[in-house]
Amino acid sequence: MEIDAPLAAQALQAALAESPQFAQYVPEIIWMPLHVGGALLLRYQNQPPRELAGLWDFQNAVVKGYKRMAGL
Repeated sequence: MEIDAPLAAQALQAALAESPQFAQYVPEIIWMPLHVGGALLLRYQNQPPRELAGLWDFQNAVVKGYKRMAGL
């Protein structure tokens, strides 16, 4: 699956507007192929600490926002 770069940027900006503390980790949306199908994930240039408050919610907001915008 190809990631639509403008939609990915839009989804990231929308989520970062709500959670700007994650911008320092430079997230990007990627497609991870699996044995059957695949999954949209976030990859970071600098991995944030797992215990960072709101990390899971931020990741979900980006992926769900992208899916909504892309009609997936």
